[in-house]
Amino acid sequence: VQLVESGGGLVQPGGSLRLSCAASGFILKEYHMTWVRQAPGKERELVAAIENFGVGRLHVDSVKGRFTISRDNTRNMVYLQMNILKPEDTAVYYCGAVRKWSEIRAMNAYDYWGQGTQVTVSS
Repeated sequence: VQLVESGGGLVQPGGSLRLSCAASGFILKEYHMTWVRQAPGKERELVAAIENFGVGRLHVDSVKGRFTISRDNTRNMVYLQMNILKPEDTAVYYCGAVRKWSEIRAMNAYDYWGQGTQVTVSS
């Protein structure tokens, strides 16, 4: 089982990045997928979540209107489009797989995690 994130990097405030998460070794459509971030010295926090067939989505208030989560079950991929990036978005971003929508904020309930990709927003 693997979740492999890519697309992170250094970007100026106001810029954009698109994160990708490639899933393998399990049936993606059986899981709700999320993007979670962790800044230095802070706990992991949910950023966005998408239901297993992509119908329902959630974006936390701090990223609403700027970030968009999406998925393509046929390609086993999950994405996070990030626009109008701010310095406070700087963190390691992780892709996660969880079976129950009610547990998307319970980090210890996840079945799978990726290794993370660093996003740094700075001028």
